[in-house]
Amino acid sequence: MKVIASQLRKGNVVEIDDKLYVILSAQNFHPGKGTPVTQVDMRRLADGNKVSERWRTTESVERAHVEESEFDFLYEDGEGYHFMEPNTFEQLTVTPDVVGDSKVWLQDGMKVYLSVYNEIAIALQLPQKVTVEIAETEPVVKGQTASSSYKPAIADNGVRVMVPPHIGVGTRVVVNTEDATYVERSKD
Repeated sequence: MKVIASQLRKGNVVEIDDKLYVILSAQNFHPGKGTPVTQVDMRRLADGNKVSERWRTTESVERAHVEESEFDFLYEDGEGYHFMEPNTFEQLTVTPDVVGDSKVWLQDGMKVYLSVYNEIAIALQLPQKVTVEIAETEPVVKGQTASSSYKPAIADNGVRVMVPPHIGVGTRVVVNTEDATYVERSKD
């Protein structure tokens, strides 16, 4: 299936010269003068090598036919990360190199999308937002405006997040998993 380069996202699988690549990051650049381009970093599935590619945003790229389905995260052990398909209860073990930097966001029972090719998980897609608890931050300073000033905080999963001044230790917040930015205070 052909898609235009600007529609490529992290976790998509593309086929170039009969080889499969999983996209690690995709950014669209629109310079003031010249042609807009999409810069893509990907990992070749055959050998794990990382490759960078740049396409014009309107160029067509072949997207590989990969089965994408929802899985629940169960646990991690020496073999890898274990996920369960909620309808069939079938379990799938995913290698650490497929999970990559996403491991800090994984929580028990979290629903994720796995791209499966020939019964092997080749890519993981996290939910866009995750709720975490703030484990460490500076105390609230009286008189500090909440309009545009943010302070550093460490979430319970070890990720550094910039939060508004009114957020204290123990507060649950919603964080964007793509760039670890604060979205809002959790409603639960």
